Amino acid sequence: MNANEEVAPAVRSILESARARGGADSRVRVDARSLPAAFADAEADGRVPVIAEVKPTSPTTEGRRDDDPVELARAMVDGGAAALSVLTEPEHFGGSVESLRRVREVVDVPVLRKDFLLYEEHLDLVEADVALLIARFVDDLPSMLSAARERGFQSLIEVHTREELETAIDAGADLIGINNRDLTRLEVDLSTFEGLAPDAPEDATLIAESGVKTPADVRRMREAGADGLLIGTAIMDGDVTENARRFTHVY
Repeated sequence: MNANEEVAPAVRSILESARARGGADSRVRVDARSLPAAFADAEADGRVPVIAEVKPTSPTTEGRRDDDPVELARAMVDGGAAALSVLTEPEHFGGSVESLRRVREVVDVPVLRKDFLLYEEHLDLVEADVALLIARFVDDLPSMLSAARERGFQSLIEVHTREELETAIDAGADLIGINNRDLTRLEVDLSTFEGLAPDAPEDATLIAESGVKTPADVRRMREAGADGLLIGTAIMDGDVTENARRFTHVY
């Protein structure tokens, strides 16, 4: 990322914290559960493939939810979630690597590590099935993607612009997340996914991120080409089992 590039103050603070975080002393090796296979299983079962997010708080939500992450994760899977996303960023999202470790031990679905991973050593803090790599903030995406694959991670490459999508494609991404949230202003526009999806490779697994609040939004993203959806706040706000079911059983 260009050091002079404008991002929302909250995002700049998150990045500063990420740069200050160290890694682990040894390299992890992951036997990853397949996210595309989990999506296919959900489709075969008549469910919309949803990655439900265990997110205690964030700069764009009010308040904080302090339920046991393990119980939240189990409830989301009970509601039909094909996979889970667990926040591990501690200062701004209330997450932790320990939460992810505990969740992954008790569920049998793929678990995505949601964090701002900037350096190779950041990958070694905890095992996960999928690592989120945000194209905008990773200086050398091909190298980071290669480092993740060497450890056994699948990598979800997040993009928001056509340029970022091209960078992800050139790096060899096969899991691509299109974030409807603009990190310069933290504003959400579902048409972001609709505008970029046609340019994604046909053989890539394409995930719509951010802004899905209703079953109608699910249908809209699916019609635009989403193989799956990552949903956080709309599932965390209330009964997570019922909320997950509302988004995974859309007809």
